[in-house]
Amino acid sequence: MTEHALSPAGDDIEYEIVDDRRSWLKESVAPLLTFAVLLALWEAGTDYFNIPTWLLPSPSTIALAFVDWRGELWNHSLTTLYETLIGFALSIGLAVPLAVAVVYSPFLRKSIYPILLAMQSVPKVAIAPLLALWIGFGMLPKILVVFLVCFFPIIVATATGLASVPVPVMDLIRSLSANQIQTFIKIRFPTAMPHIFVGLKIAITFAVIGAVIGEFVGSESGLGYLILVSSSQARTPVAFAALTILTMMSIVLYYVIEFIEKITVPWAVST
Repeated sequence: MTEHALSPAGDDIEYEIVDDRRSWLKESVAPLLTFAVLLALWEAGTDYFNIPTWLLPSPSTIALAFVDWRGELWNHSLTTLYETLIGFALSIGLAVPLAVAVVYSPFLRKSIYPILLAMQSVPKVAIAPLLALWIGFGMLPKILVVFLVCFFPIIVATATGLASVPVPVMDLIRSLSANQIQTFIKIRFPTAMPHIFVGLKIAITFAVIGAVIGEFVGSESGLGYLILVSSSQARTPVAFAALTILTMMSIVLYYVIEFIEKITVPWAVST
């Protein structure tokens, strides 16, 4: 009797697993097929129209550039990745505490927030040469550009999340005589976590862009520097190879943040 009673539920679970696998395969195969078709059209188009390599290299030529320049590409990729991660970490370390202070202090919210908004409105491409002029060449100006690019999305997302606690929940926690620290740990910060990860996912994609912007201005290493030098020397396949690595780096870093989000705030992801 027990086995017959449990078997329908077990069958339902098996069907759900099979459906999940099929949907995952569909979602994965469709983009890959589309990408393969686009690459094939690209390869055929460059060959049919006899487009010069320096103008638009074919995917096969870019693949050969990956092989021939693998050492250079690897070293420059490590430099860009280092600048990206350090600037991103610094922005988290400053933006999150400042967002907490802004939420808890009306004075800071009125005085600092407009300044932050004005700083965000300044194009980072214009700031990069000034940083190189003030600080000099090296790794620090690139890290600062990454920091400035990432800072605003993180602080806005964090402040929004901390202030988005429902009023009935706040009334309930006050009725239990909870202090500010308990309210922050138990209510505000867990509520803000999904918002914070939204800001982090936006910021990590901006971080790679910020690193490249910094490398365009007075640098001797990094994928941005390699793109600049390769373009000036008409080595377009190498530039495309560096662009491909930058794209892959952004995608991988984004999904790393998303994976951490699934582990940290599984209730928000499932919702």
